[in-house]
Amino acid sequence: MSFATNNDDLARDRAHLVHPLHRPAAQTHAHEWVEGRGSILVDQSGREFIDALAGLWNVVVGHGRAELADAAAQQMKRLAFATSYAGSTNRPSIELAERLAALCYQNVNRFFFTSGGAESNESAFKTARYFWRVNGRPEKIKVIGRQWGYHGTTLAAMSATGIASYWPMFEPRVPGFLHIASPYPYRFQPPAGTKPDDPRSPGVMAADLLEEAILREGPETVAAFLGEPVQGAGGVIVPQDDYWPRIRQICDRYDVLLLADEVITGFGRTGQWFGLSRYGIEPDILSFAKGITSGYFPLGGIGISDRIAAAIDNASDDKTWMHAFTYSAHPVGCAVALANLDILEREGLVQRAGELGQRLLKGLKTLESHPHVGDVRGLGLMAAVELVADKKTKAEFPAAEKVGPRVHAATQERGMFTRLRGDVYNLAPPFTTSEATIDRMVEILGESIRAVLG
Repeated sequence: MSFATNNDDLARDRAHLVHPLHRPAAQTHAHEWVEGRGSILVDQSGREFIDALAGLWNVVVGHGRAELADAAAQQMKRLAFATSYAGSTNRPSIELAERLAALCYQNVNRFFFTSGGAESNESAFKTARYFWRVNGRPEKIKVIGRQWGYHGTTLAAMSATGIASYWPMFEPRVPGFLHIASPYPYRFQPPAGTKPDDPRSPGVMAADLLEEAILREGPETVAAFLGEPVQGAGGVIVPQDDYWPRIRQICDRYDVLLLADEVITGFGRTGQWFGLSRYGIEPDILSFAKGITSGYFPLGGIGISDRIAAAIDNASDDKTWMHAFTYSAHPVGCAVALANLDILEREGLVQRAGELGQRLLKGLKTLESHPHVGDVRGLGLMAAVELVADKKTKAEFPAAEKVGPRVHAATQERGMFTRLRGDVYNLAPPFTTSEATIDRMVEILGESIRAVLG
């Protein structure tokens, strides 16, 4: 597959840029994105593509929102930057924290701002360790994550990430991070030795793997459990409805903090403001980024429970929470976030994400009759189609066949762009996407699957 390209720009790119997940071959026929309008991206040749992943799950209010650009410009003219280190503050950050307290979980009323998701998760890990240390339990340092969890690629976040392909070239990983199996309804298998008459549901069985890990490691050593309400980059893995309530029970039983990575699920992606609300539970710390500014400015953060906030506030000077980033509570980022929240609320986009998601999932379900469509799944406006070699056995295609990349190439030929996890095709467009575009996304993916797999 090839596109009309500006060869001079691509040569300059190859000479001077290193890309995320860098592979030089991927830049040979790269898209140079030059414009965005709503749910559409335009490349250097003038071709239009449906942005089927909202950038990287983050452009929730769509491309080209002038009011977000205006919010940034106005704040830059007034105060472009000032430190928020202790003893200083700025009004946009105060207003944003106050606004988030009203939108967030009832037990979360305090916020620390970062530049993005990986920084947010790093902040969550450090805060969990800090909490136990100031409470006289410094041995509680381990963080338990899950296979297929994605939490970023900084060293500790990569160590928490449960996608093994991210690890080999950067070993050794940070000690103190371990993983249990994902609840992954399509592929979850009861642990070895489970009795045939075990009355537990798959969701409870999957959650109970956390209890087993805590007991194996020693509850006195485990600081926190980390998980995305819906695993995003790992393939839109929606857990069983009874999974998260059981996880909360286990965390409470063994004095383990629950860290919710809401970098993707926060700010409406699941059809609710935050992802764990669906399951009627609250986290101790949540990480967020992406949707808070719709990607118009790099911003993220953590929200901490009242219990953790009190531990930070009441610590003696020699136990200060010594954690910081230069750009924490960046006034421009906070101003953009406030304007973005205005759009989400004014246009009812959280509810719309839920409604559009139902339409998308219903459309994708029509692809299930294809002999190589193994699973169609989703929650809110995030969905995935998993392609398999054998539908009966759920056997995967050999990696060398590159089925997922070939389908991705076919969808690009038809005007749609996204990201994959192997042979799992992910879809999470902006909340402002039209119903007709949602339907066209389904058509394109169906045509592409048939073109590649018959």
